[in-house]
Amino acid sequence: MSVLPLVFTSGWASGINAYAVVLLFGIFGATGLTDEVPESLQRTDVLVTAGVLFLCEAVADKIPYVDSAWDTAHTVIRPVAGAVVAALLAGESGSLPELAAGAVGGSTALMSHLVKAGTRMAVNTSPEPFSNIGVSVAEDLGVAGIITFAVFNPVAAAVVAGVLLLLGLLTLVFLASRIRRFLRRRARRREERRPAGAGRHRPHE
Repeated sequence: MSVLPLVFTSGWASGINAYAVVLLFGIFGATGLTDEVPESLQRTDVLVTAGVLFLCEAVADKIPYVDSAWDTAHTVIRPVAGAVVAALLAGESGSLPELAAGAVGGSTALMSHLVKAGTRMAVNTSPEPFSNIGVSVAEDLGVAGIITFAVFNPVAAAVVAGVLLLLGLLTLVFLASRIRRFLRRRARRREERRPAGAGRHRPHE
């Protein structure tokens, strides 16, 4: 139970940027700022891989439509990463607390990922690209801030993460019409890119 606030916060952050979560936890653990981070997250190969993927996400996340494609590809990756990080934070391999932590981290990551992906769809209905950059920077700073806060005050950070998740879900409901508009526009673009006659059936002879 003592690690549950940190697990919840890491799950919320993983749904937004899983690579940043792994990278930050690894750095904090390796530099001795916290004893809560397991050795497996502090390994050099893990830190390098997380750093490279974080840079890739930092670029893709700021380009209209590319960000939504990136989110679609990470629909499974982010919840799985949230579950793995949460389980590692709980420790005691194979124990009930580890399994419970994985479930909390994974489900929280899935919800925050859906909020992020849905919000980006709504943002992509705007014709200018600057809103994507602004939202992406805000997300990156939010993840960095909340993970850093969680290392020193996990309970307060979990409360903040819970409030942000609730506000995100409410915002998603409010933006539902814009999200539907984005999906219709994307379907129309796919239809336009389809070769002429590709969807037609040949008449029976």
